[in-house]
Amino acid sequence: MKTRNIAVLFGGCSSEYGVSLESAGGVIRHMDQAKYTPVLVGITRSGDWYHFTGDLQNITGDTWLNGADCTPAALSPNRSARALLVFHDNGVEKIAIDAVFPVLHGKNGEDGTVQGLCELAGIPLVGCGTLSSALCMDKDRAHRLVQMAGVRVPRAFVFGKSFDQSRVLEQAEAIGYPLFVKPVRAGSSYGISKAAARDSLLGAVAEAFRYDNQVIVEEGIPGFEVGCAVMGNSELATGEIDEIELADSFFDFTEKYNLITSKIHVPARISAEKSDELKRTAKFIYQTLGCRGFARVDLFLTPSGEIVFNEVNTIPGFTPHSRFPSMMRAAGVSFEQVITCAVELAV
Repeated sequence: MKTRNIAVLFGGCSSEYGVSLESAGGVIRHMDQAKYTPVLVGITRSGDWYHFTGDLQNITGDTWLNGADCTPAALSPNRSARALLVFHDNGVEKIAIDAVFPVLHGKNGEDGTVQGLCELAGIPLVGCGTLSSALCMDKDRAHRLVQMAGVRVPRAFVFGKSFDQSRVLEQAEAIGYPLFVKPVRAGSSYGISKAAARDSLLGAVAEAFRYDNQVIVEEGIPGFEVGCAVMGNSELATGEIDEIELADSFFDFTEKYNLITSKIHVPARISAEKSDELKRTAKFIYQTLGCRGFARVDLFLTPSGEIVFNEVNTIPGFTPHSRFPSMMRAAGVSFEQVITCAVELAV
């Protein structure tokens, strides 16, 4: 049986470049190569595209960008081509592409930009499309839509770089501390800080502005964070709910990727009834924001049992130990099956 050529995009012009390399390694290793031939496309931190033909360990070790293994490349925008164009010294090679699997995190990869390029080119896209990717990356607009649909979201306010300090401090006092200060469009907890009191707020705002030109300040929700892996287009399936147990502070970048003082419990230590309610809510949010393929829906569960929406990750971490594969594995779906399902939902 002829295999399908799946372009796997990794790296990216994003602060989450390094996270992408790890996730891409997980996807490539667990892709069923009896069905699919991965066509590897690396994107540098500065945004240059290359067809990569070297060893997988060079991707995860970030030594992939070298003259021996890399040739400049680009997706053809011609819908009749559905091809990766590889620019050799002696001419242009066309590699037919059956689907694009963007294993990119953050800006210029998870925010609808690459998705729009694929949809323009008429190449099936693994995962969420242009609109849902853009909406889910924008914490403010995602919250507004989900709140209009009837799900509680944290009280919050948004402002740009020309903000009035006194007004921001006044709005913060109206919500009450502790507060979480975040870039509106960023992932992997980059630029997120917890402001426990007034004197730490403006420093947290400055940190968030390093990653975006808009900042959102949210109320701190008591309780703990849970996540739900969702897969599907019209018919949806979920993994088991996971629970983040924190010893201190919040689930920042260091904790997210090192679990120094925190733990992740799969399944979450909650009742079956509450787990089912969380899954229903996650699927509702997934549909509200127009997601398809797969996404991880993150929520808060308060001490009284109320569910509060946090965010949707349209390209969650894809290492074997990442939350999305772990939740699906707890539901009886292997990492290999997750990758196969994701590709089949696209093609």
